[in-house]
Amino acid sequence: MHIINSSNTEIPTFFLIGIPGLEHAHVWISIPICLMYLMAILGNCGILFVIRTEPSLHAPMYYFLFMLAISDLGLSLSSLPTMLRTFAFNATGISPNACFAQEFLIHGFMDMESSVLLVMSFDRFLAIRNPLRYSSILTNARVAKLCLVFFLKSLLLVLPFPFALKSLTYCKKHLLSHSYCLHQDVMNLACSDNTIDFFYGFFVALCMMLDSVFIAVSYVFILKTVMGIGSHKERLKALNTCVSHICAVLLFYVPITALAFMHRFGKHKSQSATILTADIFLLLPPLMNPIVYCVKTRQIREKILGKFGIK
Repeated sequence: MHIINSSNTEIPTFFLIGIPGLEHAHVWISIPICLMYLMAILGNCGILFVIRTEPSLHAPMYYFLFMLAISDLGLSLSSLPTMLRTFAFNATGISPNACFAQEFLIHGFMDMESSVLLVMSFDRFLAIRNPLRYSSILTNARVAKLCLVFFLKSLLLVLPFPFALKSLTYCKKHLLSHSYCLHQDVMNLACSDNTIDFFYGFFVALCMMLDSVFIAVSYVFILKTVMGIGSHKERLKALNTCVSHICAVLLFYVPITALAFMHRFGKHKSQSATILTADIFLLLPPLMNPIVYCVKTRQIREKILGKFGIK
């Protein structure tokens, strides 16, 4: 068993939490959670398979969707083990090293999804603003470089997290506030000075907030461009190409913003409401993004249905 050395007390295990007051129903709650994870994994694997195998989908928009599916799949697989153990088997203990690894993966894929949503907003602006030059500006080589840059940025940005947490001293507190490990949650258990960890965590959160600001700015320019289109039908057609991305942005940023406000301003907040919001944040985007893109993107829908022999 892994032990964290401390001059006060040795903490061999952290403990996750399900939904307080509903411990007796955790087994039943685990059933829809399992189904949502299964649908999310199958949906995102389906998106990855279709884009990978269909030459007609080898275009910038679908490459970015490919990256979005990877980040959604990573979020699902990162949180799946502890969520199922907590709800299905009431096994809430987790070793510190496993907890540090999980929070690294979760935060890494969260930042990666935020970055992908940002570059997708730029993609939509470029497609509407310069449709004739779109393919010449966003070549496959440039898309590959963009994806690599954002992947490395997400990796390097959260890489200090597990090492910073491992350097802290954990004395008496060992109960986390979610069904999975998050940086701030683990950091708050430390009895040693965590000032550096706090400010670096704030810096990472600020980077994600800037992504959302730049996405909003992109849509201001998109709306300005669309309003300059003379035909009402063409304006609606242009805006319709953004619906899937807008849904993906809302699915990602609304729960995380709500969770941030609950942590910051919820002095008398319900712990169950906070835990449910945190669980929704990790479950909803990976579950809904494949559904949204299949419903709203005809090419994706037709190719997936075609794999099952449905025209």
